[in-house]
Amino acid sequence: MDSSDHGETTSPLSTQTLLVTSGRDTRAQKGFVNPPVVRGSTVLYPTADDLHAHRGEFSYGRHGTPTTQALQQALMTLEGPQCAGVGLTPSGVSAISTALLAVLKAGDHLLVCDNSYRPTRLFCEQTLKRFGIETTYFDPLLGAGVDGLFRPNTAAVMVEAPGSQSFEMTDIPAIAAVAHARGALVIDDNTWATPLYHRSLEQGVDISIQAGTKYIGGHSDIMFGTIAANKAAWPMIAEGIRQLGVCAGPDDVFLALRGLRTLAVRLAQHQQSGLEMARWLDQRPEVQRVLHPALESDPGHAIWKRDFTGASSLFSIVLQPAPQKAVDALLDTVRLFGMGYSWGGFESLVIPFDCATYRSATKWNPGGPTLRLHIGLESTDDLKADLERGFAAFNAAR
Repeated sequence: MDSSDHGETTSPLSTQTLLVTSGRDTRAQKGFVNPPVVRGSTVLYPTADDLHAHRGEFSYGRHGTPTTQALQQALMTLEGPQCAGVGLTPSGVSAISTALLAVLKAGDHLLVCDNSYRPTRLFCEQTLKRFGIETTYFDPLLGAGVDGLFRPNTAAVMVEAPGSQSFEMTDIPAIAAVAHARGALVIDDNTWATPLYHRSLEQGVDISIQAGTKYIGGHSDIMFGTIAANKAAWPMIAEGIRQLGVCAGPDDVFLALRGLRTLAVRLAQHQQSGLEMARWLDQRPEVQRVLHPALESDPGHAIWKRDFTGASSLFSIVLQPAPQKAVDALLDTVRLFGMGYSWGGFESLVIPFDCATYRSATKWNPGGPTLRLHIGLESTDDLKADLERGFAAFNAAR
């Protein structure tokens, strides 16, 4: 199939189909389904005139190869018609730091929601502060009320919906309306839902970031990030990437492209299994609350239902009050839930967390120990049995 054949269809293709077909040109690839992994730095020009005019599709490996171009084309399709370009970075944190550096300057003020990824906060509090950029954190539930925190020098607002530990839902369209009225950009960490389930560029976001390490890769074997931007923000992002020398390795790019082809089927299964496990955990006596915006009982459910078309595999639970030894007994007993950071792969994960030490605009006091779970692609019956053994150990140690 040649991706250029899309224009010959009589009706628009679904996103699931476009994930399979975008960024592919089998004629240019000598008939092979996948593009080759191009490992290269130097690009040679055939004539001096071509060199002087910088004439050629590619100029230098850091600026793009046929492999990165294929992935960027496919990601632009996923992000939707508001997307003017997608930058590739070597990690999710790199995507965050590159985007912030690309749009901020000394003397600017940045607003960041209080449930943001902790490395985002560290970058703001350490690197951006050294560069003369001040950050103010705000309650993720504030919505349009964030207007009261704007200053004349507020250049951007960064949001994360839901927060990847505490899972509050931020009203992104309301915040975007306020930010744009004030002349500020909106940056969204969209890793949890991916653009498959949340096209944030269509809801007023200017720059949408993903840790492609998670769902795009899907197999816990790459480090990778993406920065998608609309027409207004893309020139700044593209120039920032160029000046900072940011690029992703060719093998990770190839694996990201391969993972992208199966994103729709994997995320559908993650959603189904995740909701089944969340509802099961909601009935367990050891669990006070399940923090999952796709549950009807969740405080952020209305926003999730309005703005998102699906949910992913990641959510948290608040356990009944118990000493640390009881939580550790649970963690040491389960076998199918590995203890490790990141998420989005085929394997289930669990980690304990506590937001209290790094919240500043809100208080984190859930009333019991908290665990974050990623539901992988294992049988949910097996996962329930594994957690039942863990809960037995938890109860015995309380």
